[in-house]
Amino acid sequence: LIKNGIEIQCATADFDVAGKHYPAGSWVVKTAQAFRPHILDMFEPQDHPNDFRYPGGPPIPPYDVTGYTLAYQMGVKFDRILDAFDGPFEKVSGVQKPAAGTTLGPARPAGYLISHEQNDSFIVVNRLLKNGDQVYWLKQPTTLAGRRVGAGTMYVPARAETLAVLDRAASELGVTVQRVESRPPGEAIKLKPIRIGLWDQYGGSMTSGWLRWIFEQFEFPFEVVYPAALDRGDISSRFDVLVFPSGAMPRPPGAPAGGRGGGFALRQPNAEEIPEEFRKMLGRVTTEKTLPQLRKFVEAGGTIVTVGDSTSLAQFFGLPVKNALVERTPEGVERPLPREKFYVPGSVLQVSVDNTSPIAYGMASIADVFFENSPAFRLSPDADLKGVKPVVWYASATPLRSGWAWGQGYLENTVAAAEASMGEGKLFLLGVEATFRGQPHGTYKLLFNSLYAGSAKAAP
Repeated sequence: LIKNGIEIQCATADFDVAGKHYPAGSWVVKTAQAFRPHILDMFEPQDHPNDFRYPGGPPIPPYDVTGYTLAYQMGVKFDRILDAFDGPFEKVSGVQKPAAGTTLGPARPAGYLISHEQNDSFIVVNRLLKNGDQVYWLKQPTTLAGRRVGAGTMYVPARAETLAVLDRAASELGVTVQRVESRPPGEAIKLKPIRIGLWDQYGGSMTSGWLRWIFEQFEFPFEVVYPAALDRGDISSRFDVLVFPSGAMPRPPGAPAGGRGGGFALRQPNAEEIPEEFRKMLGRVTTEKTLPQLRKFVEAGGTIVTVGDSTSLAQFFGLPVKNALVERTPEGVERPLPREKFYVPGSVLQVSVDNTSPIAYGMASIADVFFENSPAFRLSPDADLKGVKPVVWYASATPLRSGWAWGQGYLENTVAAAEASMGEGKLFLLGVEATFRGQPHGTYKLLFNSLYAGSAKAAP
């Protein structure tokens, strides 16, 4: 907001407005200023009109994204105040950094607790593991900095080299850290350092490019990997986790034309047409060569994280996961719902979250997600017995929060994200665009947790 010329105020003391108490440090964004429409765009839902070709006819679909309310996507908590008010506020200038955190508790701790609710805590995890520290996620709720928090709070045993990493994180990132006298009781899972392989293709993939940028910002150890390298096999010697964003997988049988489809519309040049240094980038994920190697990788203990339409990998692997957005013709043939019945090109929807699952640690039980022609699943009755569990789902027939969602009722009780055990490894299916163009910070944790959860081991 500040970068776009919006005036922001910060409370220098506690205050009350409209019967609610707000602490010092709260931000105040008044709309009586220039660029008021931009403020409303960032906080208020977009309401795209329903235009019809003719009375009683099909809708005229929007071309592209219709809902993008950034406060929703980023999980920002705010209140809309209609009446004018004032208080102990002062204007801020320059881009704001998070308020510095502190490390609280005894001077000689047994270890440290770190909040799982802050995205930046993953920067701390990546630094700690690189530093040789051990990191655990607690399975039971606990108390952190005097506040009751849910499952997933991070515990780090104290070493001489640990405090410097945490002090730096608290001051730079504002991450909440608490010293504790003894290791917390109850079950936990222990993280291991991971090597991430991020799929990309010759000519570049936008979805992969955004993930590359996010991994860089949060200091994840990753390497870009191209299909030819996957086809050669022995993937586990190089990677612990593979990430496939939208557009990576071949189109499954019966899928509609259009969409990204693995960039299949992009021409792949002949090897002799490009310099030798770029030839390793050629090729696509194929059912004949790549998918058998991926199955071998995950069954041997690897982790695969799929996003958006790349969740079709579950279908190729024969898991009890079906496309929920289909209909059956009078002839008994199953086909995708036509646009006249269901079409959500880009909107913010509300979901329910099982935040006791490790891939949703740190999230609230209700969240806003970005949906862009995204898949939705139905799990077979025996899915749980086969190791497939829902983590995020659409609990309502009206999940639309911002934008346009034609036929949104089809989403009711369908699954938006799931996890699957395969052999010794894990496959994560993030149907929603959890990191769409670097915007939805509120759902980053679905991806970040998945990266570590697959290889994490139970710890007494």
